[in-house]
Amino acid sequence: MSTAVTERSLGAQMLRNRNLLIGGALTVVFAAAALISFLWVPYPVDGVDIANKIKPPSAAHPFGTDHFGRDILSMIMVGARTSIAVAIVAVGIGMLFGVPLGLWAAARKGTLLDEVIMRGNDLVFAFPSLLIAIMITAIFGPSAVNAIIAIGIFNIPVFARLTRSGALALWQRDFILAARVAGKGSARISFEHILPNVANLLIVQGTIQFSLGILAEAGLSYVGLGAQPPIPSWGRMLAESQTMISFAPHMALFPGLAILLTVLGLNLMGDGLRDMFDPKLRRGR
Repeated sequence: MSTAVTERSLGAQMLRNRNLLIGGALTVVFAAAALISFLWVPYPVDGVDIANKIKPPSAAHPFGTDHFGRDILSMIMVGARTSIAVAIVAVGIGMLFGVPLGLWAAARKGTLLDEVIMRGNDLVFAFPSLLIAIMITAIFGPSAVNAIIAIGIFNIPVFARLTRSGALALWQRDFILAARVAGKGSARISFEHILPNVANLLIVQGTIQFSLGILAEAGLSYVGLGAQPPIPSWGRMLAESQTMISFAPHMALFPGLAILLTVLGLNLMGDGLRDMFDPKLRRGR
């Protein structure tokens, strides 16, 4: 009975949370476009049709065509899965390495290990993901994989710092002291008691880093360091349209809107999740 009441309460909170609803709707639209593109797109993304190049939006091509006659709607749909895949893997790398490091540093607060981990985070923070990508590209060459590595490396200290700060606030709580009295070690306490209690923070931060990952992938592709042709990319579509924006603004408009709305949706969803997980913020609004 109590579980059913809790589920109804949670559902009511979600329906009242405007940011979560709008952000979730925008995110679902682009995620659906990416999934549908695996099965169907209006036109092949590698289909060159010079006779129909730089056509404005029409019934045949709702978003128009580019300078090679390729359908922009099809390229945005396929580009969505590129951006989403890069962001998911990059955030996954950040969580996979950053969360254990943060838990480890919190469990060893004030020790040399804690200091080494946090100063290492500061060192990574000193190099933006674009600079890291340039260094990786100089060694291995430009590709989507290298963009994932660069963005993922930059995400590690973000999750490490967040996890550490959340864990430090819990280590002096009574239930943690009880677990220590029961004979549990630091590693077991970290994963059985600390991690579940900081999971809400990590979920919210994950949505924010996901949106930043999409922005970073677009930026890297814009300068030629991300996904390489013939793989469509929103950032490269913007780069290719910059010399034609005066007479073919649709070439920049639609990929720009795709980036804007996707990032906006993820940020609104993160804001909505934060309100749900933190009742104090909800009451303060």
